[in-house]
Amino acid sequence: MQIVNEKISRADLAKISGHYFGDMTKGVVDVEKEIVAIDAELHADLETLLLENGSRQEQLWGINLYPDENGEDFIEFDSLINIRPRQNNRGRGVNDPAIREKIREIIGRWFE
Repeated sequence: MQIVNEKISRADLAKISGHYFGDMTKGVVDVEKEIVAIDAELHADLETLLLENGSRQEQLWGINLYPDENGEDFIEFDSLINIRPRQNNRGRGVNDPAIREKIREIIGRWFE
């Protein structure tokens, strides 16, 4: 598990992806701090890592990254940690288009 603190190439992300799932790595994005944690078996583990580093749970969203894919297929908005009825998000995705766009912007800054 790691909090991304420098840009990561798609090739390096592909190597990281091999740790657990082969073609995909799980990530959690803090949309307030604009940081990302990656490389764990569970999104909940990455969520915990970010919480321990000062993030607020309501700002954390789980995603999957597919380094061999491009465009819309690079990021998948699917995680159990995203289910939070009190924030009007009743499914595993990210319902709010503004939050999805913010996540895309943050991912675009950290992964090239």
